[in-house]
Amino acid sequence: MSQHRSRTRKQTRSYPGQLNLNKKQIEQMRGEKSDQQITVQIAELCGKANLSTARIEQLVNAVWTRFGTAKAIVSIAIVDDKRIRRLNEQFLKRKRTTDVLSFNLSDSQNPNEKCFEIIVNAQLAARCAEQVQHSSQDELALYIVHGLLHQLGFDDQSPDQARKMHQTEQQILQQLGYDFVYN
Repeated sequence: MSQHRSRTRKQTRSYPGQLNLNKKQIEQMRGEKSDQQITVQIAELCGKANLSTARIEQLVNAVWTRFGTAKAIVSIAIVDDKRIRRLNEQFLKRKRTTDVLSFNLSDSQNPNEKCFEIIVNAQLAARCAEQVQHSSQDELALYIVHGLLHQLGFDDQSPDQARKMHQTEQQILQQLGYDFVYN
């Protein structure tokens, strides 16, 4: 069974970090002296995730390790259909639900440090996972990796770009023990 997946485009608009991080928290984390290259904050705003904090941090670290990016703050909000539909309309003027939204909140004054907000839809992950017969955790992990890759310059607007992005997603997920998410 061939499964086509649509993805949200990389967002270039600034997002105020309303779901998970506020400006004060970002500044505080930037000011902390730490050997850690990646700071991950997770907000589960719906009860459908079933993906542990440790697994989410492992996903983010795997992407950063693979691409050798600079120091980063990554905020991940796990939301429901209603909230992501509202955000999609507010920021992209699209009146529909989606799987993932990703925003670059990086400070242009500090190019060596990235700050991203990734918003994933747990309800859609559960529905899609049932359709393609894998776990909702695998689907949610895919959404997180997908959002991160968009922020690292990947795109999926053309068939070639989508194929390359999906292959990279699959490699990262398999490396961490997730099932095949693409046929």
